[in-house]
Amino acid sequence: MRFFNSRKKKKQIQESNIPKSKISKDIKELHVVPELEKMIILFDTIFQKDFDFSVRKFHVFGKTEAAIVFISSIVDKEKLERDIIKPLQENSRTKDLTKSMMNYINEDVLYDGDVNKTIHMKDLVEGLLRGKVVLLIDGQKEAFHLDAFKPEKRGITQPETERVVRGSRDGFIEQIGVNASLLRYRLPVPEFRVEQMEVGKLTKTKLAICYIDSITNEELVEEVRKRIERIDIDRILDAGYIEQYIQDNPRSPFPQVQNTERPDKAVGNIVEGRVVILIDGSPFALIVPAVFNQFYQTSEDYNERWLISSIIRLIRLAALIFSLTFSSFYVTVLSFHPELIPAQFVVAAASGRSGVPFPVVIEVLIMEFAMEILREATVRMPQQVGGALSIVGVLVIGQAAVLAGFVSPITVVIIALSTIGSFATPSYNAATAFRLLRFPLIILSGALGLLGLAAGLIIVMNHMLSIRSFGVPYMTPFSPLNITSLKDSFLRAPIKWLMERPSQLQPKDVIRENSAEKMDNPGETVNKGGN
Repeated sequence: MRFFNSRKKKKQIQESNIPKSKISKDIKELHVVPELEKMIILFDTIFQKDFDFSVRKFHVFGKTEAAIVFISSIVDKEKLERDIIKPLQENSRTKDLTKSMMNYINEDVLYDGDVNKTIHMKDLVEGLLRGKVVLLIDGQKEAFHLDAFKPEKRGITQPETERVVRGSRDGFIEQIGVNASLLRYRLPVPEFRVEQMEVGKLTKTKLAICYIDSITNEELVEEVRKRIERIDIDRILDAGYIEQYIQDNPRSPFPQVQNTERPDKAVGNIVEGRVVILIDGSPFALIVPAVFNQFYQTSEDYNERWLISSIIRLIRLAALIFSLTFSSFYVTVLSFHPELIPAQFVVAAASGRSGVPFPVVIEVLIMEFAMEILREATVRMPQQVGGALSIVGVLVIGQAAVLAGFVSPITVVIIALSTIGSFATPSYNAATAFRLLRFPLIILSGALGLLGLAAGLIIVMNHMLSIRSFGVPYMTPFSPLNITSLKDSFLRAPIKWLMERPSQLQPKDVIRENSAEKMDNPGETVNKGGN
């Protein structure tokens, strides 16, 4: 509800002696005044064009005039009526007359648990924009702001980007409070810390730094704080903004910050000694530091037997390398080293390329570019038609290109296998980096043959060896070599062998379990109990 019409409001503002320059330029210097009408005019001036700004006037204890100021679009109106207005109207001050009115209301009347008093207009305005309700009482130099925020949120569902066969089905959502509760549910220990910060001059986005105080290195936590505090931007709309600001090498194509929608994955990294960053408004949590080893692993690896998980990890790693090099190697062999083709495949390769007007390198680049367009179109299309587009597009376009003589059948097969290999990588941003690196490798292979392919791979590997994530070498534990951490790298050793946290994180508590010898033969305990 609006309290004043525009003409009356303008006239009352002019008569109220409230400095308009201060209202429009700087609210920080303004304080609460005892005159209720002046306060209402001041708030109405600040939010004069906002349709959802509301003022509700009533009498406290049936005597003293008061008003509730709130933003109706983000406030729980049922809670407002039940826990704030109703107690103030129905109660009568018949006892504790020695208390001031503000203390009596705070301690004996209001049901709301989050009640704060302030004299600063800045705090009241910020509270209103955060979903709080401001209680103004005539004759009082202080004002209450009470929490009545009601955010619109979706339910907790399985993450779309990190599906598993065996594992939990809950995922982060956009509300930071819900995400923090999902972590606390899995980490019911007093050492678990959730530090809140705020970034973005206009959006004032909340974020939380999550870690275990008794495990995580203090220098790592402090470095995370410093990098976040250095962010100077007017808006933070998603976790990707934070990721780009805090990474060590922003020019690198490889991700140096891991993101996840899975609470169990976030908790697993926190327990190892890493820091997880939650951002309000984003369903993705950021994990730092991140090394290359993490991007082809999933939380499901630890739910299966070690032998099965190790084989699957090797398959993922092979698919990742395969997707990067297969197209380039194909160009190298057909353009410069046809003697590498087995004799039984020479005729098939030659007949397939007969009539194709382009060199092999141009043919592969065209198909790779077309595949990237098709992939992007599939992602941007509505979900109902996106799947059909990907299947029909590959079949129809590929078959039509072969029949038209633009590409050879072998090239279509090679490109399809390379693309499928990139889908086996669990991390989308890591798979994207390798997909994009295929293009310069194809060009080098088409220009210099096997020498160009080798030079390109050396450059890529040298770059990966040179970058760091929050001081941790990106290729750890392979370089520098760490024998202990190799037990959980491209192979996953049995869980009873993984008794030490990653040493590159320099955790305060290195040992996960001090009684490792008790797990060597758990059957002995059962037999002793039976005797």
